[in-house]
Amino acid sequence: MTTDPQPPAPAEEDRRPAMPPDLPDPPDLPDPPDPPTGRPLVERIGMAAIAAVLATLFGGVAAVSFVSGEPFLAIMAAIGALMTAWVGLLTLVRG
Repeated sequence: MTTDPQPPAPAEEDRRPAMPPDLPDPPDLPDPPDPPTGRPLVERIGMAAIAAVLATLFGGVAAVSFVSGEPFLAIMAAIGALMTAWVGLLTLVRG
């Protein structure tokens, strides 16, 4: 006759998860910072002007590439010009 020895069931206090020791209250946290404000108008105009110059350069590359028979480069440069102009306009509008 074989018996399957089983360990005794743990006591009730042994089944509960171990609780961490009492911790002190956390220190007072500083107030959260104010939400960011928009960029100054002068900065927005300057960044939009830089975007306009770069969009013009991309457009020139697109035109020259198209005339010289490089359609892939022309399309890529035209997309770059449109994206740069779009970001420049968003810089002015959204701030």
